[in-house]
Parts: sequence; structure tokens; C-alpha cells
Amino acid sequence: MKIILCLALVAASYALPSAEVHPLSDEFIDIINSKQSTWTAGRNFHVNTSLDQIRGLVGVIKSSVKTLPVRRHEVDGRETIPESFDAREQWADCAAIIGEIRDQGACGSCWAVAAVGAMSDRICIHSNGEKKVSVSGQDLLACCSTCGNGCSGGLLESSWKYWVESGISTGGLYGETEGCKAYSIEPCAHHDEDSLRPACTANVPTPTCVRKCDSDELSYENELTFGRTDSIYRVPDDATQIQLEILTNGPVESGYYVYEDFLSYKSGVYQNIAGQVLGGHAIRILGWGVENDTPYWLVANSWNTDWGENGYFKILRGSDHVGIESQVVAGLPLL
Repeated sequence: MKIILCLALVAASYALPSAEVHPLSDEFIDIINSKQSTWTAGRNFHVNTSLDQIRGLVGVIKSSVKTLPVRRHEVDGRETIPESFDAREQWADCAAIIGEIRDQGACGSCWAVAAVGAMSDRICIHSNGEKKVSVSGQDLLACCSTCGNGCSGGLLESSWKYWVESGISTGGLYGETEGCKAYSIEPCAHHDEDSLRPACTANVPTPTCVRKCDSDELSYENELTFGRTDSIYRVPDDATQIQLEILTNGPVESGYYVYEDFLSYKSGVYQNIAGQVLGGHAIRILGWGVENDTPYWLVANSWNTDWGENGYFKILRGSDHVGIESQVVAGLPLL
């Protein structure tokens, strides 16, 4: 049975002192900060934001990524892996693409947004910085009929298979004119005191698939990007293998369990401390490091730059915490 994941993987969590404590309240934030020291909680979402609205940000349908072939790297010695790594620094010519924080808007499209982000990264990296394009989240979200339910959820592995089989056009963020198809869902004010964006509404409908570029000057067929045949794979559930994959080929997409305390992440290395599971979420892993003796993954989210550390977060590395190391998928571009 398929289960909605991008805020649906099921697991146990720490119980709150009282079921009456709202997960966006100041009291809940105080409970989080009193229980641990590796990360700091604070207000991201307005206290009156409904959990249904937050669940509208999710969109990974849980399925078996283990149906994908495994790509394993030879391990010459763990000492060859640096203590810290940031793909934006390693591939400086591609830093603007790798460092881009996308915004889902009021759509559970994390499965698509994270996938095309990693695809864009890898096109730039594997072309040695010569091909700098954004792969269109709009095209994948609207046109992949085998990927799931659009704004109501999608499959991690199917996104990458679709890239090989059908191709995905170029296209950037909402309002951008470069590329074939820009993301059509407007950014909205997910977060507290956001006066720059319109208020978020309930989950928006999935955009209609149109195999045509926004501009008549571009040909949709000519703007398609593809993954290599037989190059879509999962990475073993092993931190060293994930590190070697990122070192070799660039950022990866992964899914993980989202708990109520994660909504209030501000800084530090996230570890689940309190609250119930809300579902799952898809993101890009860009690198890793150690902060105050705590190993972490460096991750790019898609809830715009007002959330967390300017749109990024760190999460505990090495123990498959909240499933972050057991849902890693990737592929190689056809150049």
C-alpha cells in the first residue's frame, strides 16, 4: 500500500508532556530547546498555521526505492573521505546552481523539486561547468503521469526513471524567463512575519501538462534534458557510500521522516527530540561536516530561504537518523 510521504514515513517519536501542546507554540519550542543541545528551535511558521497547510508541503509517496539497482563505490580507506565537504565549494563553477533554494509554494512537490535540483547540479558538474541549465520542476511535476499524484505526492525513483525515458525540459523558478518552462506555482508566505509574499492557501491543484515552452522562441523538444540509459540507481544505506557518491558525482536526492519539531529548526545539527511524525519529505544532500563533535549532512530544503539556515539545514549523519540515509537516489546526465 502506498503512503503519502513529503511531510509519510511512519516511525515512533518522543512523546510530549501534554497532548495539548501545539507543535507551533512557544511552549513546544521551549520544550525542544530544553531537551537537547545540538540544534536550536525558533519560530518559522506562524502559530496559527494549520497542520493541514503544512502537510500540503509534502508530496513523496512512499514506495520501494530498493527496486532500483544499487551503485556501490570501492572504499579504498575511510581516511580518503574529507571531514567536511560542500559541493558548492568543490565545483565552484556550478555554485550558483548547486546553491539554489527552490520554493514549492502551496504544493506537495518536494519529490519533483528535489529531483530536478540534483539533476541540474549533475548536468553542470559532469559537463565541467560548461552546461549551466536548470531542469524544470514544472515539467516533471505536471507531465510525469507515472510519478504519482503531482501536488498530492510523487515517487522518488519514478522521477529519475522519467528523466531517462521521456526527458525533462529546462526551466527555472517562478517568474524566471530563462529556460523552457518556469515553475508556475507562486511562492507564498509559509513563515512568520513574511510580508514579501502572498499568504499561503490550501494545497493548490497540479498544473496541467503542456509540452510547450513558455516562449514561442524555444522548442520544447530541443530544451529536453535526459538521464543516461541504465544510469538511475539507489545508493546503499551507508554513510560512507553516500559520501563517495556525492564526492564522485554530485548532490543526491533523499527522503526522510518529518516530525513536528523539525518545523521549528533554526540552526545546528537537527535530531528528532519531540513530537509526532507528520510524514516524509524529499531534499538534496550537498555535503557533510562536523559541528561541536556532531557529524551532519548538509541539506538544501525547498521551503524558501526564510526557513532554517537560509533555506538549508544540517541533520545527524551516520545512523540513518529519521531515514535520511535509506532513501538516497540519483542518476547521471546524458550530455
